[in-house]
Amino acid sequence: MGTITFAFFFAMASFAGNYEIDKNKSQVKWSGKKVTGEHYGTIELKDGTVMVEDGKIAGGTFVMDMTTIVNEDISNESMNGRLVGHLKSDDFFSVEKHPDAKLVLKDVKHKSGDDYTFTAHLTIKEITHPVTFDAKSSVEDGKLTSKGKIEVDRTLYDIKFRSGKFFSDLGDNLIYDTFTLDFDVVASASAGEQMSDNQ
Repeated sequence: MGTITFAFFFAMASFAGNYEIDKNKSQVKWSGKKVTGEHYGTIELKDGTVMVEDGKIAGGTFVMDMTTIVNEDISNESMNGRLVGHLKSDDFFSVEKHPDAKLVLKDVKHKSGDDYTFTAHLTIKEITHPVTFDAKSSVEDGKLTSKGKIEVDRTLYDIKFRSGKFFSDLGDNLIYDTFTLDFDVVASASAGEQMSDNQ
């Protein structure tokens, strides 16, 4: 009985501590829609740490590098560059002034199995608002994975360009206020955490 109990707590301890994101294996995909279609692409994660307790996610902080915005639906190089430049401008994300966006997990609800509901503070252009989203997340053998989608109201972050909330008679030029961030995060327990857990 004592041996079984020791083995159980040793296994749980191996899942505890800070997990650092693998920037090469993690990705964030963005998508925005307008009356006449949609655009989509990627944003790179600059940094991220996930806190794990008893084999479950307990918190985390993620930083997106807004200078890495890429568009994937326009094949024409010139048009692609114009769109990306516009997204980086003050009409949208003001990337030169605000190169980073941050997501900080504030409340974590483990529902069952791999299903979680997260409430976080999302900061864009130094403006912070709460967002709530669902994700599939698991922790096993020192590796963490999490996949989900965050819906963001861009107007809360002073992104009003062609928004129906602020401009009338836009017709086919209207851009919808909600854009999405689909994330696929892979993280590993740091060497220091694994060493301290195994002592």
